Amino acid sequence: MLESRQIKDAAILLEALSKNKDLEKSIQSAIDYIYKSIFDGHRIWFAGNGGSAAEAQHLAAELSGKFMIERRALPAEALHVNGSYLTAVGNDYGFQHVYERIIKGIAKQGDVLVVLTTSGISKNIILAAKAAHKNKVDVIAFTGSNFTELQKYAEIIISIPSNSTPHIQETHLVIGHIICGGVESRLFFDDDL
Repeated sequence: MLESRQIKDAAILLEALSKNKDLEKSIQSAIDYIYKSIFDGHRIWFAGNGGSAAEAQHLAAELSGKFMIERRALPAEALHVNGSYLTAVGNDYGFQHVYERIIKGIAKQGDVLVVLTTSGISKNIILAAKAAHKNKVDVIAFTGSNFTELQKYAEIIISIPSNSTPHIQETHLVIGHIICGGVESRLFFDDDL
C-alpha cells in the first residue's frame, strides 16, 4: 500500500537523521542563535513558500504563542501573513522581492531570519537571506539536499538529505519543534537566567 510505504520512508529518514551528529550540532546551534537573539531583546522572523510558508507560520506561532509551557509571548513572526503587503510588493516589484523588501525594512542587527525551502533554490528566499546577511541579521536555513546558494548567506544550514518534498517538510516540522522546545526550555528553565 502507498500509505504504508510513505510511513516507512518517513520513519527511515527520521531514524537516519536521529544518528546524524552534524544535524544534531546544527539544531543545537539554531537553538543557541534564537535563544541569544530573544534574550538580547531581538526578533525572530520566518519565511517560506507554500507548505513551507505554512510551516514558517506554525513555528512562529509556537514561539509567539506557546509551545509546551505557559510563559510570556516571544517576538516571532512569519513574514507572509500580511496579504496586502505580499500582493502589493509582488505586483509592483515582483514576487522574488517580497521577503527581501520587508527584511530590509524591519529586520535589525541581532534578529534571526529562519527560512524554509524544500528546493533550496527559491529566488525570494535566497534574496531574503542575502538581504538579512547584508544587514547583520543571522540566517538559519531549513532546506532539502540543495543549499549551495543559501550557504553563502546562512550561518546555519539544516539540510534534509531527501528529494521528497513531503518528507522534507515533515522533517522540517519535527526539527522546528525540537528547536522551539530547546529555546523555550533555555529561556524559562535555564539556571543562569
